[in-house]
Amino acid sequence: MKLYNLTIHELHEKLKKKELTSLELTETFLKRIDAVDGKIKAFITITRENAIEQAKEADKKLASNKDITPLTGIPISVKDIFCTKGIKTTCASKILSNFIPPYDAHVIKKLKDAGAVILGKNNMDEFAMGSSTENSAFFTTKNPWDIERVPGGSSGGSAASVAANECAASIGTDTGGSIRQPAALCGIVGLKPTYGRVSRYGMIAFASSLDQAGPMTKDVTDCAIMLNAMAGYDPQDFTSINAPVPDYTKALTKDVKGLKIGIPKEYFIEGLDIDIEKSVKHAIDVLKKQGASVIDVSLPHTEYAVAVYYLVATAEASSNLARYDGVKYGHRAKDSKNLIDMYRKTRSDGFGPEVKRRIMLGTYSLSAGYYDAYYKKASQVRTLIKRDFEDAFKKCDVILTPTAPTPAFKIGEKTADPLTMYLSDIFTISCNLAGIPGISIPCGFTKDNLPIGLQILGKPLDEETVLKVSFAYEQATDWHKKRAGV
Repeated sequence: MKLYNLTIHELHEKLKKKELTSLELTETFLKRIDAVDGKIKAFITITRENAIEQAKEADKKLASNKDITPLTGIPISVKDIFCTKGIKTTCASKILSNFIPPYDAHVIKKLKDAGAVILGKNNMDEFAMGSSTENSAFFTTKNPWDIERVPGGSSGGSAASVAANECAASIGTDTGGSIRQPAALCGIVGLKPTYGRVSRYGMIAFASSLDQAGPMTKDVTDCAIMLNAMAGYDPQDFTSINAPVPDYTKALTKDVKGLKIGIPKEYFIEGLDIDIEKSVKHAIDVLKKQGASVIDVSLPHTEYAVAVYYLVATAEASSNLARYDGVKYGHRAKDSKNLIDMYRKTRSDGFGPEVKRRIMLGTYSLSAGYYDAYYKKASQVRTLIKRDFEDAFKKCDVILTPTAPTPAFKIGEKTADPLTMYLSDIFTISCNLAGIPGISIPCGFTKDNLPIGLQILGKPLDEETVLKVSFAYEQATDWHKKRAGV
């Protein structure tokens, strides 16, 4: 087995036993990036020198057996939405193409403190707005299972870098499915924690009441290891939850006897790919055989989720992106006649079409005379969606659904029709609106050999049960062991 195919926990054992060094491992991954990233295009920036320095530091700790964590010396990648001190952070936008933050995001600091080696920054949809990574200002990332197809989005570069074995794991952000949907399309594990479980400090904002950082890994054990390092209270983020962080790896017991799994009829609808429906129903049978009981639940307001999301998220984006005006940092248009002209030219030139579309939608829905009809109404329906989950969780421990309605689609297939593209997130959006945790794990392949994702949703702050059910299913199957043949 090639080193770059291994999981974090397998590599950790080798590092601990001194079978290899972090420097050797880091150089292996850098060579892998050199070999395949010209084809995949998962990285915007590769931080070669920094990674080698971090690997040398990790080797000192490993040699002395001091301050070792399961991530010490492990090479990972990060979505280019997290501020990284002294390293370009672009959000895949022209407007931030020259931005170098003076500080690390809280999550980056936590991963560095855990000894992780950061190989570089991943491509994404501009400002995390998209489901295919085709909205990047720089280039489109390709799906490692079929390079004519998208890797999903907005964390498409992160998902592709894990699936193509260009890193041991990655971190992404999820505002309406941006970790889970690309994880499903690329055949990896992706977890969106409870809103507030992981700090948003230094994570460039898209929609502040929905955004959440989370791990993207090769298996569920790695997901728990990464979440252990990332989760926790941060006083710099006023939405951060001050609650103790359990050791998530202790939840990986394979024991699901007596657990109740809810199946919502609203997620098995017309338009769901037939291979995906078969795989998800087979996954339900696997968990039944392990002793879980399955019950029907209803989430009646699901049909409004996409409309609610594209009002709430765009309104918050309109507000958050107002700061990119060419004054303090980022791109500034030249040859402006006056201040207003400079603002207009900077924003027209700096933002791509999808970002402009969402800013305009959001500004409209917040404007005088329309606020009550749109943003306020959407916020009220959001509360109903949240209540649907609260009612469902009175009857079950987790809810099981498909992650995405279709497998990875062809590059360019949906770009002309934004509404069709928005429907790619139909099964993932409600989870963000309700603020609950959700994971996508591999559960099969279509007849065209494209990965299929199974989504498991849990109660607020109950990532442990989500991981327990995911692990039980994963250990009963081999899907997580399959690697893209890049």
